[in-house]
Amino acid sequence: MAIRAVFRLLCAILVAAGLVPVPAATAAQRTDLSRAVADSTMRAHPAATLGTGYPEALFLLGLYRVYQRTHDSRYVDYLEDWGAAKVKTDGSTGNAYNDLDSMLAGNVFLILARQTGDQRYALAAERIRTRLATYPRTTDGGFLHNTGLTGQLWADGAFMLTPFLAHYGADTGDSFATQQASKQLLTYFGHLRNPGGLLYHAYDETHQASWADATTGNSPEVWCRAVGWFGAATVDVLDALPPASPDRGALTNIVRYLADGFRQEQDPATGRWFQLPVKPALAGNWTETSCSSLFTYTLSRGIQRGYLGPDYQPVVDAGYDGVRDRVSVADGGATQITQIGVGTNVGDQAFYLARPRATNDFHGIGAFLYLNEQIDSVG
Repeated sequence: MAIRAVFRLLCAILVAAGLVPVPAATAAQRTDLSRAVADSTMRAHPAATLGTGYPEALFLLGLYRVYQRTHDSRYVDYLEDWGAAKVKTDGSTGNAYNDLDSMLAGNVFLILARQTGDQRYALAAERIRTRLATYPRTTDGGFLHNTGLTGQLWADGAFMLTPFLAHYGADTGDSFATQQASKQLLTYFGHLRNPGGLLYHAYDETHQASWADATTGNSPEVWCRAVGWFGAATVDVLDALPPASPDRGALTNIVRYLADGFRQEQDPATGRWFQLPVKPALAGNWTETSCSSLFTYTLSRGIQRGYLGPDYQPVVDAGYDGVRDRVSVADGGATQITQIGVGTNVGDQAFYLARPRATNDFHGIGAFLYLNEQIDSVG
């Protein structure tokens, strides 16, 4: 780090003396990209126009991280405007919470409860916790991805549910919620772990889904964003767990397992990861931005928290540079984040490769804010 600082100082002296030209990218590199992306997105999407789905919730959670660093009240005001428009005084939102995706917003409710003291948000979070009391599970206790998908666990669902459980437990003293945050991650991991590295997208204990292997119940492919969701969920749950939690060791091992896979499968040419990350040479495969953000976020957080060694830092550096290459800021301040896979179900190889690639999709915006704020937090 000291060498980098000396190098930057030397460059600054040479530029100031006129001995070297200023590269065209210098101004963009100095731009606070989190602010730029946050401001551009807020201009394009007034708070009251957002829904309560998980992509919007991901953006709001990323926005709150920008607020935590900058203390710019505009960002928390935006969250409060969203909450006032979407949550009634009794905590209802019109959602029955019959799928894990809808529960990601619970994290935003918890934030708003702390920020505002308005009881509606505590009640909104409590509605999700109460729903889980009767929510269907697999025979070994995993919460189903959707109440209509009997026996199915999707890696995506770990992110939608487990950080909420961990933070709900921390905020309310609900020990069952805290314990379930760990239990769900461990249960999911036990079913989804791919012997070749990383995680299968999904598992069906009935083996009846069209995509399920007749013997294992697993889906046929490792899909990048599903793995990214799982990694981010694990480091976030570890942040919220009590230091003495008996599951910390097992969850840390999951981070290390994923980190090994991330390092092995990183594209050396771009620093990003492919839509089907364990098949980099597959014709038609492409590097996807949101999962690359989530993989890099997980690795950086893992190093920061001591779960991973500094030997992973080059993977983080290359990953961040690769994601950064997909982010641009126009003269008027509008930002673009490109090559983001849209919402995706479980499918086969051809299905994943053919998924549309969007610009400024909330999956990519939110994941980028998570990553950029994490990189800022470690300097």
